[in-house]
Amino acid sequence: MAGIPHDHYEPQSSGEKWLHRRLPVVGLLYDTIMIPTPKNLNWMWIWGIVLTFCLALQIITGVILAMHYTPHVDYAFASVEHIMRNVNGGHFIRYLHMNGASLFFVAVYAHIFRGLYYGSYKAPREVTWIIGMLIYLLMMGTAFMGYVLPWGQMSFWGATVITGLFGAIPFIGEGIQTWLLGGPAVDNATLNRFFSLHYLLPFVIAGLVIVHIWAFHTTGNNNPTGVEVRRTSKADAEKDTVPFWPYFVIKDLFALAIILAVFFAVVGFMPNYLGHPDNYIEANALATPAHIVPEWYFLPFYAILRAFDTEVWLVILVDWVTFGIVDAKFFGVLAMFGAIAVMALAPWLDTSSVRSGRYRPMFKWWFWLFVVNFVVLTWVGAMPAEGIYPYIALIGSTYWFAYFLVILPLLGVIEKPLTPPETIEDDFNGKMAASAGASGAPAQQPAE
Repeated sequence: MAGIPHDHYEPQSSGEKWLHRRLPVVGLLYDTIMIPTPKNLNWMWIWGIVLTFCLALQIITGVILAMHYTPHVDYAFASVEHIMRNVNGGHFIRYLHMNGASLFFVAVYAHIFRGLYYGSYKAPREVTWIIGMLIYLLMMGTAFMGYVLPWGQMSFWGATVITGLFGAIPFIGEGIQTWLLGGPAVDNATLNRFFSLHYLLPFVIAGLVIVHIWAFHTTGNNNPTGVEVRRTSKADAEKDTVPFWPYFVIKDLFALAIILAVFFAVVGFMPNYLGHPDNYIEANALATPAHIVPEWYFLPFYAILRAFDTEVWLVILVDWVTFGIVDAKFFGVLAMFGAIAVMALAPWLDTSSVRSGRYRPMFKWWFWLFVVNFVVLTWVGAMPAEGIYPYIALIGSTYWFAYFLVILPLLGVIEKPLTPPETIEDDFNGKMAASAGASGAPAQQPAE
């Protein structure tokens, strides 16, 4: 697909021309910052800059922490305490890094749900969506390995439980688990491997982020209407868009400032609120915590993992059909990773001809139920696997898969969507007129 027509960088001085012929980096930056952006983007399009900030924050603070951390089972816990007590500003750097991971996942979940609601995964943006899912998976792996590094009780036992899942894979599971751990159990080799990968993966994520940005700069940004920018001429494109700088840069920076005010309040006044007190106890292989839980951003998938136990009829049936190859433990692992896989397949599962959920009345109800379901799964994942909680987790897990595998395909057939506006310009002018009418001021037409 051809790019949106717009003015490209033209070097002026002799020095700019010399550099542009040899390394057109200034032109690349210019075309990136001045990219035509749909003029009707709302406040849900702020999460990109928040995610970029979080990635930079995690890399910078992570490099600083690595200078003082010792990846050895006998010294890891003490080295973290050394950072907290003896390194100048060490406690602040660590709390930034620790809570930065939570902000990272808050932003990525908001980013994903925005994409699901406005249909940002639909053609021609399928590759952008898949790259985003790969970034999300790498984020989860990086965060999990980072949680192991303090070598507290929850770090050790969380690593034991999660790596044990790979042992459930038939025939090859034990070999994979041993390779992952570097031995028969979570020990020094495991800590070294996780430290190395935790240090490496953020740079891989940064590379994928560049590809992700490149992908949506090629196809153009989605917008709340789901209507594409007109590409018939530069004049039509300019009616639908404004340059990213300064309009959306200032808007994004304003939103980032508000979010960072909340973030630094958390870091300064309640830095351990999202942590677990057991992780301030040094790892002990002989003392199992009463309740092992991962970090909050893993809890929905942890709930799905635990939902499919030996009492679920589907698990019993699959176990019988496969002659015991797919038992309850392996079924739970498949369900956990399958929950992410079906989300990645959304571009092909959603059969609606209308992109944006704004014009899909039935879809809105099912989508917001899906969001509530996500919150419920997060809550249930933190609860003990007893009493009524496994049943709630099973209902939530069932709806998760039903939403992608049943509801989205059916809605495209039975739903009667509303008619979107013809152009982004029509939507923008309509919003401006409505805003002017609500305030009593005369509507102003944008300059041509």
